[in-house]
This record gives sequence, structure tokens and C-alpha cells, in this order.
Amino acid sequence: MPDKIKPSQLRLGLAIKLPLSWMKHPFMSSKMVLENSHQIRIIQSLKLDFVYVYPEKSLPAPQETVETSNDEVLRQIDEAAEYRATLQQQKTARIEASKVRRRNIQKTEKAFSHSFNQLHSLMKKLSSQPVTAIEEATQLTTQMAELIARPDALSLHMIATAQKDQENLYYHALNVSTLSMMLAKNLALSEQQIQWVGFGALFHDIGKLRLPSQIVRKKTPLTAPEQNLLNMHTQYGAELAEKLPEFPPEAIPILLQHHELADGSGYPKGLQAADIDPLARIVLVVNTFDNLCHPGPGQATRSPHTALSYMYRNMRQQLPDTELKVLIKQMGVYPPGTLVQLSDDRIGMVITVNSDALLQPDIMVYEPDIPRLEAPILTLAEDGLVIGKVLKPQQLPTEVLDYLNPCAQISYHVQGKK
Repeated sequence: MPDKIKPSQLRLGLAIKLPLSWMKHPFMSSKMVLENSHQIRIIQSLKLDFVYVYPEKSLPAPQETVETSNDEVLRQIDEAAEYRATLQQQKTARIEASKVRRRNIQKTEKAFSHSFNQLHSLMKKLSSQPVTAIEEATQLTTQMAELIARPDALSLHMIATAQKDQENLYYHALNVSTLSMMLAKNLALSEQQIQWVGFGALFHDIGKLRLPSQIVRKKTPLTAPEQNLLNMHTQYGAELAEKLPEFPPEAIPILLQHHELADGSGYPKGLQAADIDPLARIVLVVNTFDNLCHPGPGQATRSPHTALSYMYRNMRQQLPDTELKVLIKQMGVYPPGTLVQLSDDRIGMVITVNSDALLQPDIMVYEPDIPRLEAPILTLAEDGLVIGKVLKPQQLPTEVLDYLNPCAQISYHVQGKK
């Protein structure tokens, strides 16, 4: 627990926290180690009754300096005022930059919502208007492939989505399609191949439409016969696609083989890695990742960070090696949706990973004095911060979880750099 001291007792080297709203001081953080006399003068001008101090994080007191003259004191006061104005200017610029990031994220969320509505609509047409459904799916995946195939960097954004049982299949399909296309790009596939991967991923579970809904949506663990029937969805999906002349034949192996495993323990045919279609291997890895994050009944839900860790530690024999390693690199050390503690002890959630700076994601920070919709969004490099550690939801107080809102259903969408 921190101690309390009067502002007049401040000295260089102390690790402190201001008992003040983030908007009511010029510093980037309420926590800091005092590095110069200007910081002390600014804090003393805030008219606080006390500040918190952390002795265990503080540095030794520097050697005492010779008493300064009145002229020197006045000069230091002027310098402190200039320093404060500079800090405030920098903080205002960061606030504006945060607003720009938030607007970009809102655009991405709008694009995701549009893509989701397109998918929802075409899936409803698949039985009665299959030609129209395939045409709309081709248009959707072609647009996404064109964006993803661009040579400039991409940002991968987390989209918090409401969890509705009847829509989970659509969220899963769009998620797997988006991440699979990104993985295809990072594996240096052509734009046409990226589009085929996205198309196959979009429809990889359509065989479930032939299964009884009470099995697909069952809340309790499946019995062995029920699981065997569910496993038939890969064959049903491929059979359905083969009856549609407009369905790209290059994408059909994705529907059939996305549950095959590299060690031969998958289904329906128990193929080894070398026998699995290259495009299906991509969707296999991504589908595994999304299923770990959004599992079936009776299975533990994993955060994106722990899902990737589990895949690397426990499933390396089952998953194609190259595709797995590239997916892990693509998602970053701290995938969107990861709860973290920063080097200044603030808590936040990763909301965006930048493909050209994987160790410098955008973080939405918990600031109780700022409304959630205006929460600061930091880019680590700009703020001189690093991630100290990854946190589990159960480690955080309720008010922090409510603020950051790490959802059970996490979706992803991409945005090109402007």
C-alpha cells in the first residue's frame, strides 16, 4: 500500500501517484517517478493536500545541492511554467490522436457490421437462392481479399460482439474467413488464392445446416453418437458445395478437410499433414484458434493470448508447423482482446495489433475518471511504455472488467493504413 506525504515533502526519485483526475493535471499518467524539479513545482501548484508515494519503487535521494539565489529560483519557476505548457500541449496532442484512433476503430466496426449483415443475408438465401448467395459471397470475399492483399501494412482490430446463439455460426464464419485471408497473405499466397481461402472459410461449416439444430446448439456436452453425427458436417458441406456449379472447386477441400490434423488424428479421413490441401491447412489452424476462444459446451473459454499459447505448447504435433508459426506472428505477442498491465501499473486491453509493429499494439486504458467511450487509447511506442504482464479476467476488480468489457465473443476485422 502507498504512503501519503505532503506536496512540500516531494523530492527527486520518489515514485508517486496523484490523487487527481487524469484530466486535471498535465502529465500523461497520474503515476510517475520524479525526474526533475519542474515536475515537483507543477505538482505543488496543483494545491493537493497529499500525494501517494511508493517507497519500494522510489530511487535513492540525490545528493543535496547548494542553495540557489532568488534569481535562480525565479528562473526555475519560469522554466517550470514553460515545462508545464509543453506537457499540456503534448497531452492535448495525444488526446486528439486518441480520438483519431477511436474514429478509425469506429469505421472498422462499421465495416465489420456491414460484412456481418452481408453474410447473414447470403446464408439465409443459400437454400432457396443458391446462385445469388454464391454471387454475394464472391463479392464479399473479393472485396476483403483486395484489401488484405494490398502491400501496405494492416491493422487487426478487436470487435466486441453481442453473444447470440443463433448468430454464433455467422460470427465464427466471418472470423475464420478474415483471419484465414490474413494468414494466406502472410504465407505469400496470390490475391486469387487469398480469395479462395476466404470463400472456403466463409462456408466451412455449412454442412451443419443439414444437422438437427438441437445438436448444433446443444448447451451440454455431446454424447458419442451426437459427436459422430456432428463430425459429418465436413462431408455434408463438401457434398453441398459440389452440387453448386458456381462454388469455386479450389475452395471445396477447405469444407472437407478443416478438421483434419497433421498427425493423422483428425477427420473425416485421418489425413497426414502432407496430404491436407494447402488452403485447408490455413483454415484448419485458424478454425482451431477461434474454437479455443469460443468453445462448445463444457469446454473452457480461452483468451486469444492463452489460446495461441495452448496451440503452440500442446498442439504442435497436430497443427501444420508453418501455418501455426505464421498465425502466432500475425496475431502478435499480445493479440487483440488481451488484458495487460503496463509498465506504469495501469491496466488496459489490447484492441489493435499493427502488422508493422507487433510489439507496439494499441491499448485502451482503464481510467476511472474518464467515461469509457472516451477512454485513452495508447500506442506504446509513443508513450514510452511497455507491457509488464498479461492478466486474467479473474485477477481484475469488477469495475475494471466492466470498463474494459472483455467480451466472451471476440471478432476481428482489418483496416489498411491510410
